[in-house]
Amino acid sequence: MDKEMRELKVTAIENGTVIDHIPANNVFKVIRILNLENNQHQVLFGDNLDSHKYGKKGIIKVSNTFFVPDEINKIALVAPTATLIVIKDFKVADKSKVEVPNQILKIVKCFNPGCITNHENISTRFTVIDKNDLKLQCHYCEKITAKNNIVFV
Repeated sequence: MDKEMRELKVTAIENGTVIDHIPANNVFKVIRILNLENNQHQVLFGDNLDSHKYGKKGIIKVSNTFFVPDEINKIALVAPTATLIVIKDFKVADKSKVEVPNQILKIVKCFNPGCITNHENISTRFTVIDKNDLKLQCHYCEKITAKNNIVFV
């Protein structure tokens, strides 16, 4: 098959953010945690796209939207291989890989139903004890929340 016929053509965005290299099948998780289904600007996404580096990947393009650190931390927890590309005037203004931070503040609920953060108006605080398998330790009750139990606030 001709290489041109295999390429996916998607309209360039003038200003906004591209989230590339999302693990396949995690695109909808990223859309959900960033509340992109309620974004008033153009949102384009693709999932299970061919990738030389990852085999399969996902991508999201969001016009006129730039993410704040808490949102970037959410992306890192769901899609640790993701790359953020900031677009301004149709050009790449910044490109960076997301990184799982050492501390997670206010964006994840504690898995322990008895934790004080689930009963009082106290912001959650976790130390990331395993960035590869994603395990978070609650500052207050010291219980471990694994990646399959993460619930965003």
